[in-house]
Amino acid sequence: MRVLLVKTSSLGDVIHALPALTDAARAIPGIRFDWVVEEGFAEIPSWHPAVDKVIPVAIRRWRKNLWQTFRSGEWKRFKQSVRAAKYDLVIDAQGLVKSAFLTRYVKAPVAGLDKQSAREPLASRFYSRRLAVARGQHAVERVRQLFAVALGYDLPSGLGDYGLDVDRLVELPRRNPFVLFLHGTTWDTKHWPEAYWRELAERMGHLGIEVRLPWGNPDEKARAERIARGLRNAVVLPKLNLAGVAKVLAGASACVAVDTGLGHLAAALDVPTLSLFGPTNPGLTGAYGKSQIHLASNFPCAPCLQKKCTYVPTAEDQKRFDLKRELPLCFTRLNPERVASRLTALLLAEERH
Repeated sequence: MRVLLVKTSSLGDVIHALPALTDAARAIPGIRFDWVVEEGFAEIPSWHPAVDKVIPVAIRRWRKNLWQTFRSGEWKRFKQSVRAAKYDLVIDAQGLVKSAFLTRYVKAPVAGLDKQSAREPLASRFYSRRLAVARGQHAVERVRQLFAVALGYDLPSGLGDYGLDVDRLVELPRRNPFVLFLHGTTWDTKHWPEAYWRELAERMGHLGIEVRLPWGNPDEKARAERIARGLRNAVVLPKLNLAGVAKVLAGASACVAVDTGLGHLAAALDVPTLSLFGPTNPGLTGAYGKSQIHLASNFPCAPCLQKKCTYVPTAEDQKRFDLKRELPLCFTRLNPERVASRLTALLLAEERH
């Protein structure tokens, strides 16, 4: 059986689909997948043994210049790619109009979420099979359920398995143990205060633990350099592609992460991770896997799910906190002392295994 999966973005969403492929491969002997995914994340599907062909798209880039997309032949090549193989089924696991639109060019039945289940109900109009999957549960479990219903097998019990071969990513022999700080994220409100990162790095230095800081753009590089400045135990990594970051992640003793795609990659690689949540809800999109600890703020307005903080500090807040260095204030409930304590306990637990 050959299936085309459409799950284009974001990084976390792409990673969330991996356990469903593992379920399907175990339930249906010989099933193979091709995967339509945004070009920036095209490496990830290739890491799963059930995936044969990765078909990159560039919807974000194509939207900016439609004329150039047609003129360059990229759109034509995409259509040729999805028509090159005969598929028994197409599964749109994204549930958006943009992903559903891509399924129009495949001559096969299309399964997707029904209008009550999809993020964009209009997307369901593109599907020949509209399937109900309950909202209010973790994204990984929703995709696993979608696959089980679409492909006709019983959903396995227990935690999903990403199915990645971690051993091939780890450099042997392992070098000195280290902790990775995944400090970069998209929303301003999801950023743990820079002063907190700096203090956490200092606390790790007192324990003799090395800290490594990846980055993906100039702003993240500048932040990493400020966090590491003058600290002998902190190292700013060179610019790495996704495979390079995965290799570093696979060798880490643990990670500390904000709500970011790389945090989900750490979970997929089975790296013990402490994830910090202020405005977002870990119950729906938190890092999924073994040894994943979520610290969520219990600030009065959290989780607000807002990209910009609208909280107005009280007079008491102004007395207790540095409003220049400790914003957003929801993260004051997850201060460096608390995070360092949980991180130390996590590292000790891993040593005992």
